[in-house]
Amino acid sequence: MPALTTGLTARLIACFDVVEGRVTKARRFEDNIDVGDAAQIAASVYEDGIDEIIFYDILASAHRRQADLVTIRAVAEQVFVPLTVGGGIRSLHDMHAVLDAGAEKISLDSMAVRNPGIIAQGSAEFGRQCIVQSMQVKRVPVRPEIPSGYEVFIDGARQATGMDAVAWARRGEDLGAGEICINSIDQDGTHQGYDLEITRAIAKAVNLPVIASGGAGSAEHAAAAFTEAGASAAIVSSLLYSPRMERTLPVGEIKGELAKRYGLPVRLV
Repeated sequence: MPALTTGLTARLIACFDVVEGRVTKARRFEDNIDVGDAAQIAASVYEDGIDEIIFYDILASAHRRQADLVTIRAVAEQVFVPLTVGGGIRSLHDMHAVLDAGAEKISLDSMAVRNPGIIAQGSAEFGRQCIVQSMQVKRVPVRPEIPSGYEVFIDGARQATGMDAVAWARRGEDLGAGEICINSIDQDGTHQGYDLEITRAIAKAVNLPVIASGGAGSAEHAAAAFTEAGASAAIVSSLLYSPRMERTLPVGEIKGELAKRYGLPVRLV
């Protein structure tokens, strides 16, 4: 359902792909470039009016370790907006640890594919509103097991699962997820716009807020995610601080254009 008609504000989210306390930016999940200190960037985007922050410890799962609690605390101390944390979360114990460090929501991605029951466990322990089902999706040829033409990948987009993205979103909702984040592998870091097709398909398939991720290159792209694809939130990290962008924009400028040009309800600072 488009944000224009829900009565809710159109949320803008900064997504931090964190390596050893530093925010990085990738292109199609590869070639990460260092951007800067996570806590400092968090303070900057918070002061500028960002609505939420998603923090992915992108090496935690691969290294079979817990998320970086020190950096999570440092980021949480700088912001007073919802902070979602993903990466290295394998159990309820890990969820408690990141929530105690200052997170408000838990993002479950590759681990949820391997163990779908962790979504239900987290939802039962903390409430549906605390659990974000994050998925890495890629356009593939339509086949019987992938009727949507979008397959779920895991482990930093390296491993195909044979799972249909729309079907996985529906299952996540049934298991207790409260929100779904769609990370487009094809569009990630391209600045050419979100994959509206899969965003729209999942937004229609579930009765949950949907976050569009991957491809933001302009305020117009964010507007399309809300008005054409039915997203409730859009990740706009490249617009804020990507080294690959010719010109980055402050959050306030993006929100101003969304409100004035597209009539979208936004939280103004």
